[in-house]
Amino acid sequence: MRIALGIEYDGRAWCGWQSQPCGCGVQDQLERALAEVAGHAVRAHAAGRTDTGVHALVQVVHFDTTAVRAVGAWVRGVNAFLPGSVRVKWAVEVPAEFHARFSARQRSYQYLLINQPVAPAILEGKAGWYHRPLDIEAMRAAASLLVGEHDFSAFRASECQAKSPIKQLYQADVARVGDCILFDFRASAFLHHQVRNMVGALVYVGKGSHAPAWMATLLAEKNRKLAPPTFAADGLYLTGVDYDPQWGLPACQRSLTAFPMPLG
Repeated sequence: MRIALGIEYDGRAWCGWQSQPCGCGVQDQLERALAEVAGHAVRAHAAGRTDTGVHALVQVVHFDTTAVRAVGAWVRGVNAFLPGSVRVKWAVEVPAEFHARFSARQRSYQYLLINQPVAPAILEGKAGWYHRPLDIEAMRAAASLLVGEHDFSAFRASECQAKSPIKQLYQADVARVGDCILFDFRASAFLHHQVRNMVGALVYVGKGSHAPAWMATLLAEKNRKLAPPTFAADGLYLTGVDYDPQWGLPACQRSLTAFPMPLG
């Protein structure tokens, strides 16, 4: 039997999704909890590997089990064995052909940046921060140049294991609400650190170090060394995974704007 789960987690306590020898991955915690309910060892597969400190509003996972349990046991039962920073939101039995990673068509990320002189205490570890004023219109213009199919080598981490740096970016939006700037990205898949590197480059445009057209130059040069440093993981959230309706999954899209954060 194959079960799909929708989970959320606060990334501050964990060294990313992937299992680690020291057990500090979200995958480690979830597999331990699943094993308690299933009564046997379980291997969980996720839609995407989030890095240390990165959060997930919607992470989709699947696992196989020989245990026969009510669907609710994979939610309430598993949550009883999880730390408070990781929660299963829903569970659905799916066909054996479903794969959380390979069946996904698109993935969505949001980055929350606080743009004010003093770093916020209430959102420490939950949002990025930049102290100088940022030109939102210049950032929007630069972001629009990222949309489409490109070689994103300029925004690719050196340890990235993707077979190709060419990705299709469907959305790159920038919006301001008070002292908060929200970046929205949606793509078929992302390279390692791609979103954080794009945010870093957009901040350089916003503070006036470069004109918006510089984004096109970075894409054309395909050289990571020419782009700014990787931005902090704190404000990055996996907010959605898109699947064909045939799999019968609940809604796999959420947004930071739906949460009671100080966004204005």
